[in-house]
Amino acid sequence: MIAMQDPLQEALKLLPHGPEFRFLDRLVSLVPGKEGVGEYRVRGDEWCLRGHLPGDPLLPGVLLVESAAQLAGVVAQNDPEISPLPELKLTAMRSVKIFGTARPGETIRIESRVTGRLGNLIQASAQAYLGEKLLLSAELTLAGQAVKP
Repeated sequence: MIAMQDPLQEALKLLPHGPEFRFLDRLVSLVPGKEGVGEYRVRGDEWCLRGHLPGDPLLPGVLLVESAAQLAGVVAQNDPEISPLPELKLTAMRSVKIFGTARPGETIRIESRVTGRLGNLIQASAQAYLGEKLLLSAELTLAGQAVKP
C-alpha cells in the first residue's frame, strides 16, 4: 500500500470531472488498481446544498454514490498494468444502500475496491463512513471507451 501525501490532483486528471463536481478532497491511501481510501469534507458552500433542505443542509445520498464512484475510478485508472480508460463514467449501481448522510463541517471517509475488470468495464465495491458510522454501501460499474490495440 502506498501512503499518499497529495497525489489527488494528478490522480483526478484521469477522471472526466471538473473541479466543481469532485467529491474527493484527499486520497488517504492507494493500492493502484486494487483499492483506495479517500476523504471528502462537506464545506457547506456546495451548490447542491443550497436547496437540499434549506436551514438543515444535508449532502444528497446520490452524491455519496458519486464520491464512491470517483474513488473507484481513481483506483482503477492508476493500475500500473492497465492503461487508463478514456472517458470513464459511472454506468450502473447495484445493492446501493444509504444509511445516513453528512452535514457541513463533517468529513466522509470513502473506501473503494476494484472487484473485477472485463474490457472497458470495471466492477467495484464501495463504502462511505462518518467516523465509524456506515453511510453508504454499493456495488458499482464504471465504463470507459474501449482502447483499440
